[in-house]
Amino acid sequence: MSLDSLKSALPDYAKDLRLNLDAVIGRSGLSAQRLWGTVLATAIAARSPIVLRELAPQARAHLSPEAYTAARSAAAGTTMTNVFHRTRHLLSDPAYGGLRAGLRTNVLADPGVDRADFELWAFAVSAVNGCGACLDAHERTLRGAGMTRETVQEAFRIAAVIQAVATTLDAEAVLAAE
Repeated sequence: MSLDSLKSALPDYAKDLRLNLDAVIGRSGLSAQRLWGTVLATAIAARSPIVLRELAPQARAHLSPEAYTAARSAAAGTTMTNVFHRTRHLLSDPAYGGLRAGLRTNVLADPGVDRADFELWAFAVSAVNGCGACLDAHERTLRGAGMTRETVQEAFRIAAVIQAVATTLDAEAVLAAE
């Protein structure tokens, strides 16, 4: 399978996802590195073996080995911090916000790619994982680095579509096995 195979695997009731998948990947204004790093990081965050199996080889073909690794690192580290910060935010006791996190995030010192690209990927993963605190922090960093709102929105458009495709195809796989 490939991007075309993913689109053709989507059921007719999800035809809008086909169109949106084509739009966010096929007609993106992002550079190849930003696009495919975002695609890979959000495919990992979406936790769908079907989607990851199909998109990872395409991402590898469009990314340098360093960028491929950095996107994977963004997905791994950001998922950890998303759970942590989302939980802190959801707890009614604000004292947790003053406690030391105690989580290693050494990759941030040298992600292996342009810092803005890594932040964009972390932002997109935060969108999939629904961490408002992380979304705000990454968005501030991206905007402070001169990234436009349109570019930031492009990342969460990609995240939204990949998450929806993953949810739909995984559900169809379960329903087909009934």
